[in-house]
Amino acid sequence: QVHVTESGGESVQAGGSLRLSCVASTFTYRVNCLGWFRQDPGKERERVADLLAADGTAVYADSVKGRFTISQGDAENTVTLQMNSLKPDDTALYYCAAGFWLEGKCVPGYWGQGTQVTVSS
Repeated sequence: QVHVTESGGESVQAGGSLRLSCVASTFTYRVNCLGWFRQDPGKERERVADLLAADGTAVYADSVKGRFTISQGDAENTVTLQMNSLKPDDTALYYCAAGFWLEGKCVPGYWGQGTQVTVSS
């Protein structure tokens, strides 16, 4: 069992920045990546950014390219999501997930509880 924990969600003004952090309790041969997803009430969960631990390969949703950066922390089982130029549309519950890298993305297997990001105009 892999436990995932996120932190860093806050309320900010539009144009501001936040950094989210995620830690997975362990990596295994079947868990080799971390990804960020977000969900607003009434909407489907959206993939935001993924990172493959082995080589740092990162992929992003078009909606956040150029504004968000996913980076590996000091250990391979940690990532941060630096979010700049935040918009009200970025408001959501942000989830981190640990999973297996397949066909250029992190297929989630273990989810965190989520951390709320609220961007006001």
